Amino acid sequence: MSDHIRDTVRKYALQNAVFFKGTANPKAVVGKVLGECPELRSRSAEMSALIEDIVADVNRMSPEAQTDELRSIDGTLMVKEKKERKYELPALENAENGVVMRIAPGPSGPLHIGHSRVSVLNDEYVRRYGGKLINRFEDTNPEKIAPDAYDMIPEDLEWLGVKVHETVVQSDRFPIYYDITKKLIDMDKAYVCTCDAERWRDLKENMQACPCRELPVNEQLDRFDKMLANGYGEGEAIAVVKTDLRHPNPAIRDFVALRIVDHPHPRVGTKYSIYPMMNLSVAIDDHLYGMTHVIRGKDHLNNTFRQEYIYDYMGWKKPQFYHYGLVSIPESVLKTSIIKKGIKDGEYTGWDDVRTGTLRALKKRGIRADAIRRYWIESGIKQIDIQFSWDTLYAMNRDLIDGPANRYFFVPDPVEFGISGIDALSGRAPLHPDHPEKGTRNYDISGNMSVSIPSADTDDFREKGMIRLKDLCNIKYGNPATYAGTDLSVLKKGVRAVQWVSGGVPTELYMPDGTILKGFSEGPLLKEAEDIVQFERVGFVRIEKKDKNGVKAIFAHR
Repeated sequence: MSDHIRDTVRKYALQNAVFFKGTANPKAVVGKVLGECPELRSRSAEMSALIEDIVADVNRMSPEAQTDELRSIDGTLMVKEKKERKYELPALENAENGVVMRIAPGPSGPLHIGHSRVSVLNDEYVRRYGGKLINRFEDTNPEKIAPDAYDMIPEDLEWLGVKVHETVVQSDRFPIYYDITKKLIDMDKAYVCTCDAERWRDLKENMQACPCRELPVNEQLDRFDKMLANGYGEGEAIAVVKTDLRHPNPAIRDFVALRIVDHPHPRVGTKYSIYPMMNLSVAIDDHLYGMTHVIRGKDHLNNTFRQEYIYDYMGWKKPQFYHYGLVSIPESVLKTSIIKKGIKDGEYTGWDDVRTGTLRALKKRGIRADAIRRYWIESGIKQIDIQFSWDTLYAMNRDLIDGPANRYFFVPDPVEFGISGIDALSGRAPLHPDHPEKGTRNYDISGNMSVSIPSADTDDFREKGMIRLKDLCNIKYGNPATYAGTDLSVLKKGVRAVQWVSGGVPTELYMPDGTILKGFSEGPLLKEAEDIVQFERVGFVRIEKKDKNGVKAIFAHR
């Protein structure tokens, strides 16, 4: 076989290995080689043996060595062709003339990654069909309200790219809920119950009415007026919407519409003590604000059935309901009560602590809002339950940040080695291997001839006797180490290419698990204009702060 054929096979073996985590596939290499050299098809048996041999050799190399050799052969082969993916949600019924939709956060804290699903889906449909998106604060549980959430949630939505056309706060609307409840009582479709709560539930479970249910309407109205006049204490009375007591699903049988709450509200104080339950306030607001389509999780199916009773009693037109499957989100702290306590106890630095799953934490790490949007659009509104995949979100984010993110060296837990045998060294590395037009990082070392490498690489250095300082030179193990030229062929012999710095900038890298990697990053990073870069062999990071005193970076993902 000619050297040209061998070189062709080797470059495609290297390319396939670089694209697939260091392991080339001989069959994939065959296709590439025959595509460039179709005249070799008649020599398939001979070619197969050659390709197997060269692929085996390439696969024995370290990923860093594969990358370096491929870049030295042809840097354009580093760019993987990407097929454009189309992300689109299924069509909504009866939406051609526009839609009115809503998101309904409870202001217990900022939004987290789970909340972003319903926000993105509703926003996407309003963009698609035109119309209005309403942000409705469902703040009818005063014990769980975080006052800052009224400001934080709109900020989160804005960052997420969700366009809100109108904001509604339910604690401003209590008189409306009282008025509709009174109408339901007057229609004999609701009642006021003063029974013991446990007895009321037991009767309902057994398809039986409590004594209060069949009282005359005028007596029910008197009881309701007494509720509004603070004539009952907390737990002494509830307003209940009548349904079918013989419904096969106990959850659908008579449900609570209003309850008494003896707790001040962060916004309205003690102005009200009669609080609406979600099924009452949601049905009323969805109707009065003209919702055409309601999208929410299938854990709300029973709520939909309950709310339809109010629609039917009042003669209102129902919106079209869609219920998507539940999502479990592993490896993330989402519960606002846990985060709030953690902040109070000093365990978390704030709502944007990178150990949590809040949108603020993801933003801090460098996760782009468009990646989150893309994830939920692809997930769609199917009713099947899913598990959230952080790896998939990171892959989508990587598609967005890889191109703009310049590359730099970061050496965690550094170990310093002096270099003998040479008085000065110079080198350069591309800012981005796939975008040569971006230029290079240039290195000049003189005077104090020393470099720092990660402590994790020192054992390999000692055992093999040599390492390659990436994009600079080779050095032999010792104290000091000895300059050993610049020959790249040592990579084929298993010599490891490592990151290094000389007189670098003190750097702290904050990881999602709360650990902090301390070390040095290279000086050119201080001139970087973008907030997202890639620390080679570490991953993508967001630069939160940088100056001559040091760099603070937040880990995003690999």
